[in-house]
Amino acid sequence: MNISSKVVHIGVGTDEKTGAISTPIYQTASFQHPALGESTGFDYTRTHNPTRQVLEDGIAALEGGAAGFAFASGMAAITAVLLLYRSGDHIVTIQDCYGGTYRLLERVFSQFGLEASYVDGSVEQVLQAVTPATRAVFIETPTNPLMNIVDIAAIAKVCRDKSIQLIVDNTFLTPCFQRPLELGADIVVHSGTKYLAGHNDLLCGIVVAKDTELAKKIQFIQNSTGSILGPNDSWLLIRGLKTLAIRMQCHNENAQRIAEWLKGHSRVTAVYYPGLPDHQGKDIHDRQASGYGGMVAFTVDDPDLVPSILERVRLIQFAESLGGVESLITFPARQTHADIPADIRNRLGISDRLLRLSVGIEDVDDIISDLEQAIEG
Repeated sequence: MNISSKVVHIGVGTDEKTGAISTPIYQTASFQHPALGESTGFDYTRTHNPTRQVLEDGIAALEGGAAGFAFASGMAAITAVLLLYRSGDHIVTIQDCYGGTYRLLERVFSQFGLEASYVDGSVEQVLQAVTPATRAVFIETPTNPLMNIVDIAAIAKVCRDKSIQLIVDNTFLTPCFQRPLELGADIVVHSGTKYLAGHNDLLCGIVVAKDTELAKKIQFIQNSTGSILGPNDSWLLIRGLKTLAIRMQCHNENAQRIAEWLKGHSRVTAVYYPGLPDHQGKDIHDRQASGYGGMVAFTVDDPDLVPSILERVRLIQFAESLGGVESLITFPARQTHADIPADIRNRLGISDRLLRLSVGIEDVDDIISDLEQAIEG
């Protein structure tokens, strides 16, 4: 079945007693036991909830994994994954990772002896960074915000050869455009707040494990730490997923047009979008993904133009986050990546002239008109 049909039918037919098309919201903390020593399979919502179960089974099927897990936020999901590792273990990750991931590694898990090294995502640098203590490689592709591409299959081979795990943040492309488990990854994570939910109204995170043994470990962590997604929010995410395929197609088409328009603007000095013919890593991206997504980053010729653009946009909203139906624009150096030291940001290209645009599903000509008037004043 095509993924565009799969997303629509998440939850359909799961309530056999009533035949409800829309998954019911089981707004309960506890479940009655039939008798001593017996269970319906649901005892306490932190451990299992029928609404969350439909969501978790659905996202696991979309990513092609053994099991899925829904968390209260994207960072809660990443935290649960990092709890698989111990003091003295070592993680290799990419140098231009999301600022929240960097903050979590450097300011939280470092206190407990989990070490991290940062590389450009190439096979060569990953191999150089791996030590006897390395337990996982954690990548994003495309990266946030510079849209760099990492070869998932190549890094997966390195991980297999070294007997370490590969974690892939698939937030930007979703299973509609990219399925890392099929390319050799062990774990996929999402900020479900973004494209999966899709409406800028829900905070959630997703983890999908490739095999059952790994899934058991993540389920134990989820239940033990308790940062689960509640039944109401689980229902909202199920509803959001039903339009994921058509939303992603529109995001993709709009972003392609906007990237091409920005490329020709006299005040734009660089555009970062995998759909552009000259984008570095496009060949790799085309091998492992079926679309380019809705994220575009660009630099302008003068840092003084940045606050002017942010003040002048009207249709586009100056706000953090991404992946919703409304177009949003952010200033990564001051917002999403502010926790990364300035010298590292500048070296990576996250400069005071860089803006990140989450392209929504509005009429593309309206988005371009808004950008035009904001840039040109």
